[in-house]
Amino acid sequence: MELAVNIILGMMLAATPLLFAATGELVVERAGVLNLGVEGMMVIGAVAGFIITAESGSHLAGILGAAIAGAAMALLFGLMTQVLLANQVASGLALTIFGLGLSALLGSGYSGFSIPALPRIEIPLLADIPFFGPLLFRHEPMFYLSIALLLLTGWFLTRTRAGLILKAVGENHDAAHSIGHPVVLIRMLALAWGGALAGLGGAYLSIARTPLWSEEMTAGRGWIALAIVVFAGWRPTRALLGAYLFGGVTILQLHVQGLGIAIPSQYLSMLPDLVTIAVRVAIAASPPRAQLRAPGSLGRTFHAQG
Repeated sequence: MELAVNIILGMMLAATPLLFAATGELVVERAGVLNLGVEGMMVIGAVAGFIITAESGSHLAGILGAAIAGAAMALLFGLMTQVLLANQVASGLALTIFGLGLSALLGSGYSGFSIPALPRIEIPLLADIPFFGPLLFRHEPMFYLSIALLLLTGWFLTRTRAGLILKAVGENHDAAHSIGHPVVLIRMLALAWGGALAGLGGAYLSIARTPLWSEEMTAGRGWIALAIVVFAGWRPTRALLGAYLFGGVTILQLHVQGLGIAIPSQYLSMLPDLVTIAVRVAIAASPPRAQLRAPGSLGRTFHAQG
């Protein structure tokens, strides 16, 4: 029983930064923008959250700073792609490279430095329930925040007028523009939201899960978040399943090593990336179905008419 709890708990913790990033990117892609710079925004959020927490002594300040840093990176991407009309794929890759380099520069004086971990919330009585108590009622606030933001995103996209307008922009930006919706403004707001959530995903790594800074500590999670969005069919509820699936793959490598199974560690480290590639290949193998799910204007440049 204890082993099962530890495995499931590890999976949930590994899924949390992925859930933050995937939820934000899902909104961005629903608006018709393909931002491949998730990794760069996450790592900037990680370094910003760590530095602000270390200097201020406040975890809340670090979390807010990480969200702002991620949003700023996303708005930079928006300036390039929505205002200057640069290619979205090239700009996203450049954003990731820029984020990795900038984070290494900013965090160079903090390598090996640690801060107090974000305290966990233990709900009285409920936290003592066997099996379910440790899994559901003993977590850092950011764990609960990731679930809440996913639910909020699902409600926003399906139950609000603003969410329907955002999806309309993603499906056909020319039609949305023709009836008076500000396509560029809507996409910039979606990008800021997605960047803020990616920054929170990075902050979870540097403030809550492993309260220290190291270069490239996101370790490709931004790319996994992109795969989760496609795996989920651009639906928030399926993004939750995808995040926990990839989180399970990530934690599996640790338990396989712990059990003494004779598999080289290099192969185990490759598991999350191999699953990401497999998901991409599986979706590419059935293009008609994937195209039906994807927003119609995804990745297309919007040229305002008149």
